[in-house]
Amino acid sequence: MNQTDAVALLLRLVLGVVMIAHGLNHWRGGGRIAGTARWFTGLGLTHGTLQAWLSVVTEAGAGVLLLAGLLTPLACAAVLSVMLVAGLLAHRPNGFFVFREGYEYVLTLAVTALALAVLGPGSASLDHAAGLGLDGWTGAGLALGVAAVATAGLLAVFWRPTPAPTPTPEPAPGPEPAEQEAR
Repeated sequence: MNQTDAVALLLRLVLGVVMIAHGLNHWRGGGRIAGTARWFTGLGLTHGTLQAWLSVVTEAGAGVLLLAGLLTPLACAAVLSVMLVAGLLAHRPNGFFVFREGYEYVLTLAVTALALAVLGPGSASLDHAAGLGLDGWTGAGLALGVAAVATAGLLAVFWRPTPAPTPTPEPAPGPEPAEQEAR
């Protein structure tokens, strides 16, 4: 195994484990599916329970595919799409830093997925064993294209942000009490 293959394996294993853990946390963690559904609904996504399960399946499924090195550009696309949605809806308004709930973490995972799509799965992968060699700009283009379409589709179908409340206009000031007595 050469250096490039070793780096690809390392990226796949770490990103795969992180995505599986992230998906399982949405399912079995703190608020479980109900809590995850409420969180998604709070972000303006309709059908919160469906969103929660889609998140679990997408994140854990992408993680399993990454661990196996199978359909790597599509697994990277899934990571990119999940991170784009999270970045746009949950983290962007909070700025950059993760300790302020910013987009630092999701940006790092997204760029790691894109880098892996460019690099390819490496020789220690099912993709390599099956002769599915989509890497370089082809792998990156496929990952970015599928992620963009999936993200746009999800937002178009399910995102219904709550409009900001319209401020109630102040009533026009009436005459001063002293002016009312003089009349």
